[in-house]
Parts: sequence; C-alpha cells; structure tokens
Amino acid sequence: MNILLLGSPGAGKGTQAKRLEERYGMVQLSTGDMLRAERAAGTSLGKQAQAIMDAGKLVSDDIMIAMIKGRIEQLGGKGFILDGFPRTVPQAEALDQMLAENKITLDAVIELTVDEEALIDRIGGRFSCKGCGASYHDRHNRPKQESVCDVCGSHDFVRRPDDNAETVKARLEAYRKQTTPILPYYKAKGVLRSVDGMAPIDTVTQQIETILKKAKG
Repeated sequence: MNILLLGSPGAGKGTQAKRLEERYGMVQLSTGDMLRAERAAGTSLGKQAQAIMDAGKLVSDDIMIAMIKGRIEQLGGKGFILDGFPRTVPQAEALDQMLAENKITLDAVIELTVDEEALIDRIGGRFSCKGCGASYHDRHNRPKQESVCDVCGSHDFVRRPDDNAETVKARLEAYRKQTTPILPYYKAKGVLRSVDGMAPIDTVTQQIETILKKAKG
C-alpha cells in the first residue's frame, strides 16, 4: 500500500505514520527528513539542495521528486507513506507523473481533518522522546509510566520551541493557503478520504485502517 497523509501541523500525521510502519511494514517518507539526510550524506542532490538553500531559495520540485524517486527505489517494493509533499497542485501533478512512469500506484490520499482551536490546545501540550521521537501530550497522551518513554525507555523528553499559540496559528494559516488547494485535485481523482483527526488516537488509526482495507479491495 502506498498512501499520502495530509493534515495541518499537529493533526497527528507523525503518530499515525509510525503506527502504519509498525503494523503494515510501510515506510514513512518525510521530505524534510530526506532532505536533511541527502545533505548530511553529501550526495549530488544534497549538494544541489544545500546550494539553493544557502542562496535563500526554495528547493525546486524537480529535486524533491528526484529524492522521493530515489528513496522509493531503495524500499524494494515496501509500501510508503508520503508526508510533507506534495503541497501544491503542480507538485501533485509532478508526483503523479513520476509514479506513473515507474508503474507505482498511490492507493489513497488520507486527510486528517481538525478543529483549529482545539488543535492549538493540542499542540501547546505536546512533547516527544528525545531518543526515539515518540509523541506524547500533557493531557491526552502521557507515557504509561511517568517520565519514561513507552517505546524506548528513555527519560529524556523535549518540546519544540515553536509549539506556542501564535506560531501555531501562523502555521495553520500557511497550511490553508499552500496545501488545502490540492484537496480538490485528489478528490477529482477519486482517491481522497477524510478522517476525524480530533478523535482519540486509536479511533483515528481504526478509521485509517478501514480506508486501507477498502483500497485493497
């Protein structure tokens, strides 16, 4: 199964992607992570991206598509979860062209819908394990054992400095302007599905699994 996860900052994409990786052996392809890895490894694409960013410009769609293509080839047929790309209709079209050329199908585009005011509260209380990246929240998803990560047992937790109300509002506004326009594109292709991102984490997972089962036929 190959899917695209969409949702505003804090909608829970990271949490759900980790669950899909664990349950189905899918691999999360976060363009931000891929870009950092390419730069750190000093690859040709990484050097190109670094030069562009050093010049204060945005990395081109061509480079992003090339990185995604290369990463998919490394998966050896494993399913993937795209996160962070595409953000615009031209990017979606370029992605579709690359997938078609390589005979790869995007089985579902899943949007995690949210209530923005509730989301601001959610993001303001979140933190993560510094060791493995597992996500938690002050009220909604605390570790089972206080101050101990459920996944790796670490006692070291961190909070993102930009997880505050004003920054979150700005990020939500940017998401609406930049990414929301691609929803009609995928709806017209018949692959867009929506789940309630404000539901309990297990319920969201169940909604996504139902979509995947239907997509499999």
